[in-house]
Amino acid sequence: MTQRQTEGPRPSDGRPIGPEGGALSHQRPRGPIWRTSRPVRAILVAAVGAISLAALVWTSATGFVEPYVALSFCLVIAVGELVRITLPGHREVAPIASAGAVGYAFLLSLGEGPSLHSPWQVVAVVACGVAVGELPHIAVGRAPRVEDVARRVLSAGLLAIGFRPLAERLDFSGPSVTATLLMFTLVLAVWGIDGLLAALLRAERLRTRLWVAVRDEMRAQFASGVAIGSSGVLIALSCTVTGLAGLLVFSAPLLVAQVAFRRHAEVRRTYLETVRALSRVTEVGGYVENGHSRRVSRLSHLIACELGLAEADLLELEYAALMHDIGQLSLREPIAGGATVLASPREQRRIAELGAGIIRETGVLDSVAEVVRRQCEPVAGDGDEGVPPLGSRIIKVANAFDDLVGENGDAERRSAVLERLRMDAGSEYDPGVVDALAAVLERE
Repeated sequence: MTQRQTEGPRPSDGRPIGPEGGALSHQRPRGPIWRTSRPVRAILVAAVGAISLAALVWTSATGFVEPYVALSFCLVIAVGELVRITLPGHREVAPIASAGAVGYAFLLSLGEGPSLHSPWQVVAVVACGVAVGELPHIAVGRAPRVEDVARRVLSAGLLAIGFRPLAERLDFSGPSVTATLLMFTLVLAVWGIDGLLAALLRAERLRTRLWVAVRDEMRAQFASGVAIGSSGVLIALSCTVTGLAGLLVFSAPLLVAQVAFRRHAEVRRTYLETVRALSRVTEVGGYVENGHSRRVSRLSHLIACELGLAEADLLELEYAALMHDIGQLSLREPIAGGATVLASPREQRRIAELGAGIIRETGVLDSVAEVVRRQCEPVAGDGDEGVPPLGSRIIKVANAFDDLVGENGDAERRSAVLERLRMDAGSEYDPGVVDALAAVLERE
């Protein structure tokens, strides 16, 4: 096997592992400039942008109702957008901004008569607040995920469209059981719509199955959705009694919760970066080629998404793929090129066992250690333990592919390696995993 070129250092910026870069070259598709691989995202952003612009023009032409109230909510939304956070799963959320938008959509009165602002004004105020809050982020190079921003504006618009006409028709001018039940019903309905839309975007981005993305999004957004929706309703109801003071009073608990969410996200991000740094020990020691662990991790992620693994399983697989070769540290002499696929089955199992032992020393990654321990077993298993976990079978295929192709393998070499894996499918490699790899390669 020819000597392969090594890879220069890659940044560790916490971005989601996916089809962007890595072992597979992601080239811009040829064709018209409007062609995109993510049509749902493009349609959502374009539609929300057009509606927001139309709402702003219409409201400016007809005049803002209660402009000082609109400005107050706009400023709160802007501050909330400024302090937005990124939760695990690379989900951008702005709890304070979202609660402020919900409160403004449901605002009944400020003690001086009913608020008569239209759904168009709600969309205009929310869009302006979001835009102002994102400007500092854009100025320092932290561009937002535009699809998440569009979803926040869309949710506020849907709530306003559903509530404002009914509020005028039923003559809501203050807190009541009917108004409160209507608010919570609309919040629940829009939360469901937003969850489905987020799942569509996630499935489109990760190329995974829609029902898996729906399940992941509903679980991930339940706690934050309840907190944001409840706070927004409380803001709307309290403002009828306390005026704009209610906006500040019921935004404060969200700020405290947001600090806790941020710390949790930072701890998890630090944990992942620690695992990534640990995975480079074998590269620094010359046991494997530079970048091998990251390429196997990326390829394993793509295959797992193709097979429809849940978000929690994807995270466990990422840890295992990054540390799958750590057992090579026990070798007196490194394997040529670090390619464990060329070692004897006995040597492969020994490396996997030692790597699993090292991982178990952490005391918190036992499931990851089990995936690493069984990564070299044939598809039917070895001994009485049965079929290896799916994560082990995925890593086995991804590792073999990268060992034989390397960083800069051409299309012909990739096709030859894929055919070699197909020949051993059913005995050494899981046929379903090999087919998923072929689908990933074809898409790229």
